[in-house]
Amino acid sequence: MTQTGAIRVMIVDDHAVVRSGLAAFLLAYDELELVGEAGSGEEAIRKCEALVPDVVLMDVMMPGMNGAETTRHIRQTCPDTQVIALTSYKEDDLMQKMLQAGAIGYLFKNVSADDLVAAIRNAKAGKPTLAPEAAQALIHAVTQPQPTGYDLTERETEVLELMVKGFNNPQIAEQLVVSRSTVKFHVSSILSKLSVTSRTEAVAMALQQHLVN
Repeated sequence: MTQTGAIRVMIVDDHAVVRSGLAAFLLAYDELELVGEAGSGEEAIRKCEALVPDVVLMDVMMPGMNGAETTRHIRQTCPDTQVIALTSYKEDDLMQKMLQAGAIGYLFKNVSADDLVAAIRNAKAGKPTLAPEAAQALIHAVTQPQPTGYDLTERETEVLELMVKGFNNPQIAEQLVVSRSTVKFHVSSILSKLSVTSRTEAVAMALQQHLVN
């Protein structure tokens, strides 16, 4: 049953024990309502479109679609849903990718209960909450120029490599064992990131800038 005025939260993590712990945590707060859980990025996207939560607590490293890819897709398909990265990883590139993908918060799994609740409230209000390390990574990202194509995800790079080889979308989908709609999304993202308007331009840039092997 929906709680009037409650912040609707979804948990995304590939570890069931983490999801259980977070679910128990959310139940302790009347202002928070757990509306769904997902164990993978693909499942998270499906459930997010169906449930439209206010806030998603997102794991960063997951098999298949990682946290950054999942976050980018959710922010595009469910723009009213905010994403908080909740992870154990402190690598700059992971933090930068999550924030570039549209996460409004980046916290570590040892965060206190009060701080996590505050971050969820802030996210619902459209206000960011960053662990100090994530704030520093964001500063690095905006103060250091990055080469073209730097922010392509690992999966987008794989798709681009197949585009360079002349594969079309159905062939790429078969090669990577994903849906055609997923390939279409990745191709669109690649064109956007490379600031080009066609596959031909993307392939030309990939070769010129040595973006693929």
